[in-house]
Amino acid sequence: MVPEEKDILVTKASMPSYEEFIEEIKPIWETSWMTNMGEFHDRLKEQLGEYLKVPNLLLFVNGHMALEMALQAMDLTGEVITTPFSFASTTHAIMRNNLTPVFCDIREDDYTIDADKIEALITPKTTAILPVHVYGNVCEVDKIERIAKKHHLKVIYDAAHAFGVQVHGRGIGTYGDASMFSFHATKVFNTIEGGAVTFQDPSLEILLNYLKNFGITGKESVEYVGGNAKMNEFQAVMGICNLRHVGDNIEKRRLVSERYRERLSQIPGIRLNPQKEGILQNYAYFPVAFEDFSLTRNEVYELLASHHVFARKYFYPLITDFDCYRESFKDAVLPVAKKAADSVLTLPLYADLPLSQVDRICDIIVSAGQKQESNRRNL
Repeated sequence: MVPEEKDILVTKASMPSYEEFIEEIKPIWETSWMTNMGEFHDRLKEQLGEYLKVPNLLLFVNGHMALEMALQAMDLTGEVITTPFSFASTTHAIMRNNLTPVFCDIREDDYTIDADKIEALITPKTTAILPVHVYGNVCEVDKIERIAKKHHLKVIYDAAHAFGVQVHGRGIGTYGDASMFSFHATKVFNTIEGGAVTFQDPSLEILLNYLKNFGITGKESVEYVGGNAKMNEFQAVMGICNLRHVGDNIEKRRLVSERYRERLSQIPGIRLNPQKEGILQNYAYFPVAFEDFSLTRNEVYELLASHHVFARKYFYPLITDFDCYRESFKDAVLPVAKKAADSVLTLPLYADLPLSQVDRICDIIVSAGQKQESNRRNL
């Protein structure tokens, strides 16, 4: 009897051992201090600043609120140039700050915003650029910096996918005026939910702390329209534990990624993510573009699902095709992003994914492609 196949999801949260986490949270029962920037919050803040090699860092309840409040702290107006090839949060954060997103097409090789197309979109209303490091791929940071300086624009990076990434030894969070990191359970590093903002101007720390705590500035004073975006102590403890193991987990993810590359890199019609010199990767995702393959991306997606392998169309649809944005941005011309949205599939990738399962996933894709190609030849 053939054993039932177990579901393989696109990702799986990395967690410390039960015993490690329980031992670490014991002091919370002694102090009853569960939120409002407690001991564990402050410990994690310091440790992450060192790990990410950034001068200034603040923790938030999640990545979205971190990005939304970073934009608010910049006191922006008018238009923000960004990418349509991202998670909904990126554009939502712009819109919820009463700003207007202006969408720039992306690069075909690594799916990041095409810096060569940014200047043509700048108007007198433009006040910032919000690029996204996609799948851990680094944006053209030097070009973007030159454009921003020339036109006196702020640069806020969505670095949700780029935890621990370095460029020639420099932490990715040191680029631009600010960067947002997500510590969601599905990320390379997690605090269950959570996020952070890294920033250059140390004076932003006071304002961001006010904004994430309802705008309260004193016992009887509220000077800003803020929200509740504080990271609690239980999240922080999970982060402290996970940070101890993040190096080992990234190494395990590297092995999974390399096995995928070994199996798929020479398959006609399949294009893999580029590996660039000087970049310390985090192996956050494994995107595959099915462009001239004998099966479409959607057919591969459905085929894998029939074998209990659940990949993800990431990102699909484009943000400009969301129900809430479609009418407003129906005239946007974004051919490269549209092609990526229709062809990219992210395959399962997490630290504990056995290489035998990676081989099984690749076997399903390659065998189906060969069978389809053979059928076509025989027609």
